Amino acid sequence: MTDQVVKQCRDELHTHLTTELLPFWITRTADHENGGFVTHFDEYGNDSGEDEKSLIAQTRSIYTYSSAHRAGYGDGKLADLARHGVDYLLTRMWDAEFGGFYWMTNRKGDVLNDQKIVYGQSFAIYCLSEYTLATGDPRGVEYAEKVFDLLQKYASDTAYGGYFEVFKHDWTLTGPGAAGGNRKTLDAHMHLMEAFTSLYECTRQAIHRRKLLEVISLLVAKVMHPAYGTGIPQFWADWRVAPQIKFDVIWGWDRFTEDGVKRKADDNTSYGHNAEFAWLLLHALAVLEIPHETYINQLQKSFSHTANYGVDWEYGGVFVEGSHSGDVYDREKEFWQQAEVLIGFLDAYRIFGDAKYWKAYENVHRFVMDKMVNHEVGEWWPLMTRQGIPIWTHMSHSWKINYHTVRSMVQSIRRLDALLTPSSPAD
Repeated sequence: MTDQVVKQCRDELHTHLTTELLPFWITRTADHENGGFVTHFDEYGNDSGEDEKSLIAQTRSIYTYSSAHRAGYGDGKLADLARHGVDYLLTRMWDAEFGGFYWMTNRKGDVLNDQKIVYGQSFAIYCLSEYTLATGDPRGVEYAEKVFDLLQKYASDTAYGGYFEVFKHDWTLTGPGAAGGNRKTLDAHMHLMEAFTSLYECTRQAIHRRKLLEVISLLVAKVMHPAYGTGIPQFWADWRVAPQIKFDVIWGWDRFTEDGVKRKADDNTSYGHNAEFAWLLLHALAVLEIPHETYINQLQKSFSHTANYGVDWEYGGVFVEGSHSGDVYDREKEFWQQAEVLIGFLDAYRIFGDAKYWKAYENVHRFVMDKMVNHEVGEWWPLMTRQGIPIWTHMSHSWKINYHTVRSMVQSIRRLDALLTPSSPAD
């Protein structure tokens, strides 16, 4: 690795972000008729027409535009987009009677699914805190705190710790099984960590710090594998490992499932989640002003497992998932795993100084730029074969949105800049 190589990587990402990725979203996403964002685009970038606005897509979009504006991109256009999204979120998706945000509306803003799902509420906290940090608009943190308080009141499990995740509109817990009422997940708790990190960064309130520390401790002690340090996807309420199943309201696992249960349901871990968890933990520790050495063993295990087993050294990129002990189960290439490991490998190289992480970063960087980006349109292909041929071709829907791709570019550029100028902060 030389400064020239680092600068070439940095400039390539910056060009993609500023001339392809951000323009893709700035030019087509705002719904000027109904408010909020249009989030469904086909492989050519055309509106594919689905009549829905999901909480996950609206909040992730608000986060994307807020964070990119905060990082200095967009010449004010991104702040305007974020404000446009917040206006819709607060007027059409907030439940004025019971509190919290509905899971789904149609394009006009009529409620299609009134459930309160912690996964979505976590992104509401995340995006609204980031929005206030980016723009100074107090509405963001006001509603972020309201959601935080609702989670402590209705979702917090005082017996076993952590949070229940799927509720009816009035915050009564849903039933078991695919309804999700008796499960806890890595996914939701990891995103609560990132949400509480941004909330605490915004408020500096002791209660937000304490709950962030609690969820970090729980993730490390309960959610990550005790031997391998890798993420376990699903649990029963008492934190016994549960076979991974598909929830009714969470996106489809068409290529994974047999009768709604994932193959290798008791022994699978996501390379993308492990890298994402590790870099989000590093960021949380930086905001908390806690030395990363406090969790150095966990960080080492999470990063090294991804580098040792997840990287495809033959065709490039990172695989979807495998066993905790190392066997690869799914060798396809999905967009969000690539996005998260770019940030993760740069952080791993920064704190460990091991050349394998830089080599892993370069490998995934090259796969993304050469294969994963649909350069003619500006966004990334959602799912590819191991060799890099598109399987799914849409550019966006409720679950494949701008959050992973834009965040990856913003955060990776920041880390590459820090490598070029060691005195500059990576977080």
